[in-house]
Amino acid sequence: MTQLTVLFEDNHIIAINKRCGDIVQGDKTGDKTLGDDVKDYLKEKYKKPGNVFLGVTHRLDRPTSGAVLFARTTKALTRLNEMFKEDQEINKTYWAVVDKKPEIANCQLDHWLVRDAKQNKSFAYLNEKKDSKKACLTYHYLGSSDRFHLIEIELHTGRHHQIRAQLSAIGLHIKGDLKYGFSRSNADGGIHLHSRKIEFTHPVTGDEISIVASPPNDPVWNYFVRLIEG
Repeated sequence: MTQLTVLFEDNHIIAINKRCGDIVQGDKTGDKTLGDDVKDYLKEKYKKPGNVFLGVTHRLDRPTSGAVLFARTTKALTRLNEMFKEDQEINKTYWAVVDKKPEIANCQLDHWLVRDAKQNKSFAYLNEKKDSKKACLTYHYLGSSDRFHLIEIELHTGRHHQIRAQLSAIGLHIKGDLKYGFSRSNADGGIHLHSRKIEFTHPVTGDEISIVASPPNDPVWNYFVRLIEG
C-alpha cells in the first residue's frame, strides 16, 4: 500500500500531504489516484469489509504538492463543497518558488482566465474576454536564495491553473513549470508549488481547523523552510 502522510483525520474528514505526481481524481491516464490510496488506507486501518466512502472536495494539479482535504461522510462532503464554492469560507495558502524576485513585495493580482482544454492550460488577461473567469489572489514575498525566491499566495478564487497562470502573466515562473515558462523541468517532474495551509470551520463539529503541510524534502525547499522557520 502507498505510504501516505496524514495531516488530519477524524470521523468526517481526512487531509493528506500530497506528493508531486499524485493525481487527486481520475483522468484519461487511468492512473491510480490519491483518493484510491486514501480509501485503501481507511479500509485497512478500520478493517472495513465493503466499499469505503471518500468524497473529493477540491483538487491540486498533478505536479503540485501539499495539503488536500477529503470528506469521509456525505454530510461533510455536501458542506465542504458549499464552503469551497464560497471563496471566503476556506482560506488556502500556497508557497511558490519562482525565478525572479517580484518587483512589488505584496500585491493583489486580478486577471481574467481563459482555459484552453486542448493545451490543458489557462491564459491570464487584464480585461474580460469571451468565456473568461475572474481570478484573484494575493501574494507576499518571503525571501530569496542565491537563485530562487519564495512567495506566499492566498487564493481568493479557485480557477484552473490559477496561480501558475497569474504569476506567469507578471513574469514570475515557478521552478520546474515548463508549461508556464520556467526554463527546465524538475527531476521528479513536479513543480515548486505547494499547498501550505488550509484553514476552515469544521463542517460538522464547528471547530476551527488549521492544517499545515511540510514541503517536499529537497535542497531548495529545505533552504526556504530553514529561512522562514529558523
